[in-house]
Amino acid sequence: MLEIMLFVVFPYVALAIGIVGTIYRYLTNQYSFTSLSSQFLENDLQFWGSTLWHYGILPTTFIHLGGFFLPKLMFIMHSTPETLYLAELAGKVLGIMALVGAGIMLYRRLTVSKIREITTPVDWIILSLLFGQVFFGLVLAFVYRWGATWFLHTATPWIDSLATFQPAPQYVTALPLAHKVHFLTGFLLFALMPFSRLVHIATFPLSYLWRRFQLVIWTRRKASS
Repeated sequence: MLEIMLFVVFPYVALAIGIVGTIYRYLTNQYSFTSLSSQFLENDLQFWGSTLWHYGILPTTFIHLGGFFLPKLMFIMHSTPETLYLAELAGKVLGIMALVGAGIMLYRRLTVSKIREITTPVDWIILSLLFGQVFFGLVLAFVYRWGATWFLHTATPWIDSLATFQPAPQYVTALPLAHKVHFLTGFLLFALMPFSRLVHIATFPLSYLWRRFQLVIWTRRKASS
């Protein structure tokens, strides 16, 4: 019963909350679709944390989506030892980048007083979950190797069964605890998206990766004599 609740009911509830909540927030307050940058309060840690995080997590996310939506292509791409080794290496490098970036963002909010004052409880929850999600992803990468192949035979058919409304939780219930935590945390983050800064990803700001740096010029009026 517990496995049904966790791997059938919870994913559907999380997806419903994430989708409906995001649409509602857009219809009622679309100008809140922002990451609420605190760059003006502290820039150095923000730059390194944000850069490492985004350049690590975005490719990793697209690779995961490829496993869900293009499993045959992903299987072909990892069908030789060479490509499998490269995928393993790339996944670990990207995961470490994302973990360091998330760690820097957590450290920044813990140690910079101005940033800590504007950090909400939801911010702490989201940052902690993101750090934990990447951490468990790296645990899978280093302890349970060759994820590019076993992922296609466990997580992919499980997600496919949910998408076709023919839930088959047996694909993942037999996996170790680290796998289950990683999968469930992903759905939890999706459910929390409408209530947090994560909602800004719904605007797909991919152009941020190659846009020019923003130039801010401060101007002050001269005091009249």
